[in-house]
Amino acid sequence: MTKSDPNRILRLLPFAVGGLGGTLLMLNRLLTPNLTTSQARSDAVGVIISAVLILTGLLWQRVQPRSPEAVELIGEQGFELAPHLPESMQTELAWASHILLTNTVTKSVVIWYRDQVLLRRGVLGPTSTVKPGAIVERVLNTGKAVYLVALKLYPGRVEFNYLPENTQGVICQPIGQEGVLILGANVPRSYTNQDEAWVSAIADKLDNTLSQQESTPISG
Repeated sequence: MTKSDPNRILRLLPFAVGGLGGTLLMLNRLLTPNLTTSQARSDAVGVIISAVLILTGLLWQRVQPRSPEAVELIGEQGFELAPHLPESMQTELAWASHILLTNTVTKSVVIWYRDQVLLRRGVLGPTSTVKPGAIVERVLNTGKAVYLVALKLYPGRVEFNYLPENTQGVICQPIGQEGVLILGANVPRSYTNQDEAWVSAIADKLDNTLSQQESTPISG
């Protein structure tokens, strides 16, 4: 069951006021026996204003948002960082995950790199182990992101057991050739093109930071 639009009355207001104003102007014109020049000008301005209000009301009806209903993800809020990481890398991962959680619909973040989970943050899934399945392997092999707009529709969703079980949408963004940034949302079809570009930029930044650790193994 979808929630009713709380702004429905507000969206109808310009349409109602414009229609009422136009009707009153017409009645005034019909009931005025001798129309003066100033009255004619006033009527013309009133008609324009009424028309603009009606048009605004119609446009507001067309742009009425129809966002799917969000769900409460099953799991505990948490923030887990691999303890063996250098402090500078921990800071970078903490910053990236915070940006994603506060500026997109993301509710769960997992960063997997070189066969290790470096970070889990947000609503945590039932397991902390990431075993790459077919979808993550495809991301690693192609270097291209995969956006599952409605996770429940994909048979491959079983590989994301490290995300909350009722996760609605998932983005798997490659981090170079050795890692994946995995994001879970509580609303299906919720990431915009701008969100995807933002996720890609953050993954590129993480790749730059993590790849500089070639000479110093990440694992302790």
